[in-house]
Amino acid sequence: MISVDNINVSYGGWTLMDGVSFLINAKDRIGLVGRNGAGKTTILKMIAGLQQPTLGQITKNEDCTIGYLPQQMAVADTTTLLEETEKAFEEVLQIERNIKRITEEISNRTDYQSEQYSKLVQQLTTLTDHYHILGGETREADIEKTLLGLGFKREEFSKHTSEFSGGWRMRIELAKLLLSRPSIFLLDEPTNHLDIESIQWLEEYLKNYNGAVLLISHDRAFLDNVTTRTIELSLGKIYDYKVPYSEFTKLRAERRQQQMATFENQQRLIEKSEEFIEKFRYKPTKSNQVQSRIKQLEKLERIEVEQEDIQTMHLKFPPSPHSGQIVAEIKDAGKSFNSHRVFSGASFTIKKGDRIAFVGRNGEGKTTMAKMILQQIEPTEGTVRLGASVDIGYYAQNQDDLMNGDFTVYDTVDQAAVGDVRTRLRDILGAFLFRGEDIDKKVKVLSGGERSRLAMARMMLQPHNFLVLDEPTNHMDMRSKDILKEALKKYDGTLLVVSHDREFLDGLVERVYEYRDGKVNEYLGGIYYFLEKRKIESLREVERRDTTKIVSENVTNNLGKQSYIEKKEQEKVLRKARRKVEDIEAMLEKIEAQMKEQETILATSTQYNSEMYEKYEHLKHDYDHYMHEWEKASYELEILENE
Repeated sequence: MISVDNINVSYGGWTLMDGVSFLINAKDRIGLVGRNGAGKTTILKMIAGLQQPTLGQITKNEDCTIGYLPQQMAVADTTTLLEETEKAFEEVLQIERNIKRITEEISNRTDYQSEQYSKLVQQLTTLTDHYHILGGETREADIEKTLLGLGFKREEFSKHTSEFSGGWRMRIELAKLLLSRPSIFLLDEPTNHLDIESIQWLEEYLKNYNGAVLLISHDRAFLDNVTTRTIELSLGKIYDYKVPYSEFTKLRAERRQQQMATFENQQRLIEKSEEFIEKFRYKPTKSNQVQSRIKQLEKLERIEVEQEDIQTMHLKFPPSPHSGQIVAEIKDAGKSFNSHRVFSGASFTIKKGDRIAFVGRNGEGKTTMAKMILQQIEPTEGTVRLGASVDIGYYAQNQDDLMNGDFTVYDTVDQAAVGDVRTRLRDILGAFLFRGEDIDKKVKVLSGGERSRLAMARMMLQPHNFLVLDEPTNHMDMRSKDILKEALKKYDGTLLVVSHDREFLDGLVERVYEYRDGKVNEYLGGIYYFLEKRKIESLREVERRDTTKIVSENVTNNLGKQSYIEKKEQEKVLRKARRKVEDIEAMLEKIEAQMKEQETILATSTQYNSEMYEKYEHLKHDYDHYMHEWEKASYELEILENE
């Protein structure tokens, strides 16, 4: 479908890419990976036709259409959310207008046997067929499904796009792109502005999409769930693997190991040959053997070892100062901005050593609560109180607003440093990959990843016993994220992370607070435990809503179709099926409450108790059993309601 053939990209005397070639087939799912600055976005721009290579060419089929989502783009401010999204169906809307025009013309004609009449009918047939192919008849349903999947609410459909924040406006562009159904999606960090549920929805959409996908992402879970092929861009070359990202990392390590073993064997052979030549070069009795060795070396096909980009951050958080057992206490807290209530009734305690995550839709209050804990803003109801001797280190999501673009890298950390640490600024910057001339770069010319590293370096100039990190991984590459995660695992203070990166949060946090529909819900467990619980809760919400709706519609529709006796019998069967579902749900809720009680006991217990663990495992077994029964009963009820 698309051929990238021997591409070379150079800037002055510096070569970014050299001899890059690969094919994109009709239904490929490709993850494009590599360090920040390796040229990933450049490849997407070249395929999209927005940039030309220095050498080489990119060709595509005539019927190939491209949908490109950059990391940043402008959104129109003159329309509502629904009107802006409908622009994805511009061709469909034009076809609708043409169908309407031709239909009106046909209805006003009486020359049924004429050639012109036949042409109009043929045009109408062709347009109608094309309309169906483009999904015209399901347009409204597709728009609604896509907007809801990306996290918008129905009541927001009539809001003007100018009322949405930058992150939500990027979602509007993503919705338009998905609805346009191109032959291939080119997606540059599509998850940066999405919450966890929207990311999961997008994963399912892309997995089932009928076209090709080429995407850049630093979200390992997203790559593994969507892609089946990984192309690595490293030091101007590409390496193509027909596997998802996690498998790619294993195969890449194996290939590197084999390559190094072969290279080292050849180097030993070369070294011994050169020693022999040097030792016997001037001995007449060995001249033939020397010449033979020289010719062997000249003919030898030298193995070239792929250069590896081994620069990594060296990250270790300073030991945290002592703090009280209560780090932060939130009681019935809420926040409103004028008439808009963000959330209310939040009550929880952060204790010394806790590792927690804030998750939820953008705009639901995660960053707001973080800033309330930081004492940067006041709650409009309830209280947020810090404990004794709490020293907070804060990594803000909006680094651009907090760092002066005209300062150099060195100036930025120098302004924040105090005391003896100022004598080690160059070493600290070096640990964050700012070396040599890098420290004299101005902040405004840094990439997103470089700014993230600089902000992290500035935060670590002094020891803190409570770290509050708001989306710390948004612009970090895979390796930097792994290094940060490992450093945070070893950090001995209290940790609060606002993030949508499942892989980053997995194994890092032990409690999750979800911000949803104006409330803050607590989940005692890691991120994947939360996602599983949330999935079950969502299924129940949908089941209850759909059951009520379907029963109401069916009863109304069947009044005139069934006899009185048949209707009564049907209602009896429905009541029985519905009661069975409700009874199982009640049992599930009871077991859930018991499991939560046991989890609390296990979490606070200081000694291992086999009986408690056995009881918890029995509860889990019962829960799985009743979930299976609930699925069967719900399926039977659905069949009955649709008869």
